[in-house]
Amino acid sequence: MEDVGTARTLADVSPSLAAALGVAGFEDSLGVGAARGVALLLVDGLGADLLDAHADRAPALAELAARGRTLVAGFPATTAVSVTTLGTGLPPGEHGIVGYSMGVPPLDDPAAPADVVLNTLRWCAHGAADPVDLRTELPPEQVQGAPTVLQRAARAGVAVTTVAPEIQRRSGLTRAALRGGRFRGVTALGDLGAEVLDALQTDAAEERTFVYAYHGDLDMVGHAHGPGSRPWRLQLAVVDRLVAAIAEDLPADTVLAVVADHGMVGTDAGWRVDVDTTPALLAGVRRLAGEARVRHVFAADGALDDVVAAWREELGEAAWVRTRDEAIAEGWFGGAVTDTARGRIGDVVAAARGNWTLVRSRIEPRETALVGHHGSLTDAEQRVPLLLCPAGS
Repeated sequence: MEDVGTARTLADVSPSLAAALGVAGFEDSLGVGAARGVALLLVDGLGADLLDAHADRAPALAELAARGRTLVAGFPATTAVSVTTLGTGLPPGEHGIVGYSMGVPPLDDPAAPADVVLNTLRWCAHGAADPVDLRTELPPEQVQGAPTVLQRAARAGVAVTTVAPEIQRRSGLTRAALRGGRFRGVTALGDLGAEVLDALQTDAAEERTFVYAYHGDLDMVGHAHGPGSRPWRLQLAVVDRLVAAIAEDLPADTVLAVVADHGMVGTDAGWRVDVDTTPALLAGVRRLAGEARVRHVFAADGALDDVVAAWREELGEAAWVRTRDEAIAEGWFGGAVTDTARGRIGDVVAAARGNWTLVRSRIEPRETALVGHHGSLTDAEQRVPLLLCPAGS
């Protein structure tokens, strides 16, 4: 199990890039070096172990990886959590987005029991047959109240641009994790690459620029067909060409940083525990959140000890099972955990080992059918590459 509390993590990336631009209050802990412009490209699902195993399909990425470094994603290793870590420069225990879905107590009383399960990718009530948009009830700027690195850079005079699919323009996660600067909506790899390069190529050579860009197709293919499958390998080759094209045209004094939010493991029905059809795992449980590789379990009043015992006995070697206090003490969510984040972490947290999944076939039928999953503490999910490409390299 990766030590998520001591290694360099995704929380170091955006602060290092901001420091490279000379923005006060940030440290370049990753050795980016001084630059006039930086572009951070997040390739969803590009785990370091997967890139190593399939380097022959991605020569440009492999060349960058040879002189790059490996970071720890943080826990849970899932997109909404990692995007918020990248956006704020804070670990999950400080920014408070602690799962693909998470229990959220009333915003004015974080110590109260969680009264809604929020799907943080879609910003809706999780598991509802007809999802309810919660952007009004749970304003993203209040759910995640820390200023973003993009906001702080923009206030310091940096030209800040987010390049992502148009559907993300007003999403709850964008508002929570990436607010600050202008948004450029894109539809394919061509306009994504073009928007990144256009944002870096400013009229005034002295103008500082910070670009955040997101590409999600590799993750979607991995979920549907499995990481390392033929469709996944072909998609990796497409991503490689995108990175090579951007790198080739980087303006002078700029840096492209390519990073991933998590890795992925392949699973099948033989490695599946169905929580919805296992009575012992539901007894005494008030709410369930998380995803197939990580479960936040909220116990009913007075039932915590029985719930902990049941989950440990039922799952055995299929998962690491910790109480909230144990998980926090072991650094799962980072070195510090705010009271707000604490209230969103389950009374019990279960992180799948090996290739096991903790599915919910009734509440999450679409997710249950997926082949590839991520979120837990294994190296395959936690290890992510940081690839730095200065102009002219």
